[in-house]
Amino acid sequence: MIDDARRLLLISNSTLHECRYLDHAEKEILDFVGPRTSVLFVPYAVYDRRAYATKAQERFREMGLSLASIHDVSNMPRAIDEAEVIFVGGGNTFRLLKGLHDHDLLGPIRRRVATGMPYIGSSAGSIVACPTLKTTKDMPVVQPPSFEALGLVPFQISPHYLDPDPASTHMGETQEERIMQFLEENEEPVVGLREGSLLRVQERTVVLKGPNTARIFRRGEKPLEAVQNSNLCPLLESKAPPVGRVA
Repeated sequence: MIDDARRLLLISNSTLHECRYLDHAEKEILDFVGPRTSVLFVPYAVYDRRAYATKAQERFREMGLSLASIHDVSNMPRAIDEAEVIFVGGGNTFRLLKGLHDHDLLGPIRRRVATGMPYIGSSAGSIVACPTLKTTKDMPVVQPPSFEALGLVPFQISPHYLDPDPASTHMGETQEERIMQFLEENEEPVVGLREGSLLRVQERTVVLKGPNTARIFRRGEKPLEAVQNSNLCPLLESKAPPVGRVA
């Protein structure tokens, strides 16, 4: 399901309640990065790229890592070719994907990840690692030329996943209902990734990290709950036996 060489850390959210930017993910990021010391940042999900890059640069410096923003370099494909790690930040997924298309970065990122360059994505940065942006909740404030994303993993992520509140009087669709609508039209399974959760993709596994379970959706089947530190591959593969909890 996952190519051997690919290494990804896909984070549901960059800021957790009562935590600073990336505090909840710092330990996983440092373990994932290993001995590497420099990160290439993709800030296109946010309008003010300079402020966003400065925020990320300061936070990664606290982790002992240098960070350069791709919007500051003249030769972006070469920067990707030379990058030790790439970090694609969160924000508006439509804006992010449009930026990747506008600067012709989809191909270079795909090629480098295929050869083993570590990829870190947060929120929108996690969604664009999927085949499409169709599981985003963001408003289409801009129009990318295509919904096609990086396709680094063969499933979709729905970050910031919120369970239905039985006490709520809100009559709009829940996140689960919207995912079910996606599966009426599409085949890719979906991971409902709750706040504080991460997926670590490497060595043909997709391991759920963090304090929460994850909600797994497959077309024509009841959703399943995947437990922490489990490999989600059996739950995501087509026609695989359900080994999680049905809920």
